[in-house]
Amino acid sequence: MEMSIQPATRQSVSLDLIERPRRLRRTEGLRRMVRETRLSVDQLVAPLFVVEGQGIRQEVPSMPGQYRLSIDELVREARALHALGIPAVALFPALNDAQKTPDGREALNPDGLYPRAIRAVKDAVPELLVITDIALDPYSSDGHDGIVQAGRILNDETVEILARMAVVQAQAGAD
Repeated sequence: MEMSIQPATRQSVSLDLIERPRRLRRTEGLRRMVRETRLSVDQLVAPLFVVEGQGIRQEVPSMPGQYRLSIDELVREARALHALGIPAVALFPALNDAQKTPDGREALNPDGLYPRAIRAVKDAVPELLVITDIALDPYSSDGHDGIVQAGRILNDETVEILARMAVVQAQAGAD
């Protein structure tokens, strides 16, 4: 017996004729049982922005409800978040322009704002995970994540400083 294979032909199918069973969406119990994505407090990370000073809680205009916090306020916020069951915070430094340089050297200062903030949070709430940002843009007067020279980002030099920056943050207690 000889079989011939016919080429597929393109047919126009009306979407009205396609039946899409919704039985797995019919009740809350079924939806709960087959849901693929689940979100719990265990998966949350709170972003926190830290600045120099004392008693500072300055709203970030572009992010309503978010604040730039001095270290004392940062610690207070970290304690409150931990009490709510939030397991981690991600810290982001906001440096004064006077501390920013083309090579971002302040990123390597073990007594700088960021390492002090990391240590303060870990001292106050040791079980809270502290996630840090290995990036030069908060430290760079050019505003880039890399070292810029003559309009070009110097990748090798940038990687070197980012690696050293990671060590400074880890030594301060970053998770």
